[in-house]
Amino acid sequence: MAKNGLITVQSRFGVTETIDRLVETVERAGLLVFARIDHAAGARSVETSLRSTQLLIFGNPKGGTPLMQDRQLAGIDLPVKALAWEDEQGEIWLSYNDARWLAERHGLGDASRNAVAAIADGMDKVIAAAAGAGQF
Repeated sequence: MAKNGLITVQSRFGVTETIDRLVETVERAGLLVFARIDHAAGARSVETSLRSTQLLIFGNPKGGTPLMQDRQLAGIDLPVKALAWEDEQGEIWLSYNDARWLAERHGLGDASRNAVAAIADGMDKVIAAAAGAGQF
């Protein structure tokens, strides 16, 4: 489990292409894309700068609902999200919340154990595919 709850993998692609690939991968997996947020564009809109940074919010009620049935407050962390970002050296990263950490954070139990495992496995696969580190 990630110490701070975040898992970060390096992407072989730029931020926009990484998120484009993630959109394609999650939609192919039958998940819904709820929002795509371009934080750098937001920064430009207030006449400031930010290295390329985009957030994708996605999921499926079938996966997240068991977590909220177990502990409704888990909904604060759902649907799942992933952040593609460029660091100071120009490297591109894709970060997301570890589902096991979310389970610990919210004190989830046996009622949602299988859903947490499925979310963790699914996230690992779609993130790897989007970052160019694996196939989904």
